[in-house]
Amino acid sequence: MKRLLYILSIISFAFITNSCESDITSLNEDPKHPTVVPSGLLVASAEEALISQMLTSNVNLNISRFFTQQWAQTTYIDESNYDMVTRPIPRNHYNTMMASSSAINYSAGVLSALRDAKQFLQGENLSAVKTNNNMAIIELINVYTWANLVDTYGDIPYFGALKAVPGNTGASEIPYDDAKTIYLDLFKRIDAAVAMINSTETGYSDDLFYKGDMSKWRKMANSLKFRLAVTLSDVDPTLAKNYAESAYNAGLFTAKDDSFGLSAFPSGLFANPVYQDVIQSGRNDFIPSDVLVDYMNSTSDPRRGKWFTKVNGAYVGGVYGSSNSYIAYSHMTSTKQGDAGEDGYTLISENSQGYLLDYSEIMFLRAEAAARGFNVGGTAATLYAQAVTASMAEYGIGSTAAAAFILANPYDAVNWKQSIGSQAWIAMFNKGFQAWNFARRLDYPVFQNPADSTVDGVPVRMKYSDQEYLLNKNNVTAAAAKIGGDQVTTKIFWDKF
Repeated sequence: MKRLLYILSIISFAFITNSCESDITSLNEDPKHPTVVPSGLLVASAEEALISQMLTSNVNLNISRFFTQQWAQTTYIDESNYDMVTRPIPRNHYNTMMASSSAINYSAGVLSALRDAKQFLQGENLSAVKTNNNMAIIELINVYTWANLVDTYGDIPYFGALKAVPGNTGASEIPYDDAKTIYLDLFKRIDAAVAMINSTETGYSDDLFYKGDMSKWRKMANSLKFRLAVTLSDVDPTLAKNYAESAYNAGLFTAKDDSFGLSAFPSGLFANPVYQDVIQSGRNDFIPSDVLVDYMNSTSDPRRGKWFTKVNGAYVGGVYGSSNSYIAYSHMTSTKQGDAGEDGYTLISENSQGYLLDYSEIMFLRAEAAARGFNVGGTAATLYAQAVTASMAEYGIGSTAAAAFILANPYDAVNWKQSIGSQAWIAMFNKGFQAWNFARRLDYPVFQNPADSTVDGVPVRMKYSDQEYLLNKNNVTAAAAKIGGDQVTTKIFWDKF
């Protein structure tokens, strides 16, 4: 949690509690903590925990890049073969989003920090406008986090979670709620948050992502609503169309600068998480996979020179699911000596960007929405070209090279899921959860389960936390039966095909 301490030093407020919360049981407790805590501190802490968890490549916490087979491993290959038991990855992701195990993290998880921020905000004697803006920020981070949990596990505890019960130290049995019902409630929460926003006033100055700029937060709200709407397209097309068009008309991201996250991480303890995992650690555990590199080679993708080094004049990906010699394959461009891109560009540096929802993703979602018949400001072919161009521009590739690539790899209206799915998968490189959502919904690319895989298929969800079977056994068992079995091959409700 060194990065958390960095945030605390920025805000000039630090303290340590003796609370050590390691599971969802803590969500029903009233933990010992100071009577008054600045809610802005808790929001910044939640933002840090969220972006760190979503971006990290630490195999104990987040292996979404293996769900989309974009990274390969060198020595240790358990995770690329989908072993999530040796390292309890489902537990760790769930606990980080709900309640982590850190003894120095005051609110011990993204959602519990936001719960407490909401409580303390009410006593801060701010103007009504300022209070509403801050509440909107809290709610939108909440919605993003809850949506990720649903997209990862399916049915989860929602309506009964995060309700502190003073004096009750054993309230761990929390019912699981229907995933679609949760999604519908998240739309309501987004609309309510947007209604609270007044862009003539700012929100939290401690806000890491937008510095309290409520115009940016409004665009984020609409863009998040748009993402959730498109996600529902196969399971409820009418509802998806209504919500998507409503979000589009309200105003989505229109440029990279609107994106939700950090355009550049600061140096030091809060450096880019991938840099800390891959470069600062001094390890050589990861290389780009042959699944990704071979596809990009087949389309002569100019992003290769930005992302990967060459081996004997060629881009060569490591064999997915197998051990690989680090020196025999291309590396991801980085600050390591000799690992810069063709023009000196480095993908992984201390100050690299990190986004949770960005402009290029929204453009691919718009292309998908148009292909489905939604009215979102353009044809699918036009929006596909704009989406690819946005991804190219994100990594410093000019319009001429982007146009040549699109001409050689045009939108295919007959096989639109393949066109959009494959290019969105490329564009979401190094954005594991985002890439996973596109691949599951559009069923492209088609992944092959590695020969040594520990499961029966490429994961389309994560299993429930093993701790839930100890602490919330009756409810998690019922939830597993309802969704069709607690397996990685059991599809999330919106993943219809």
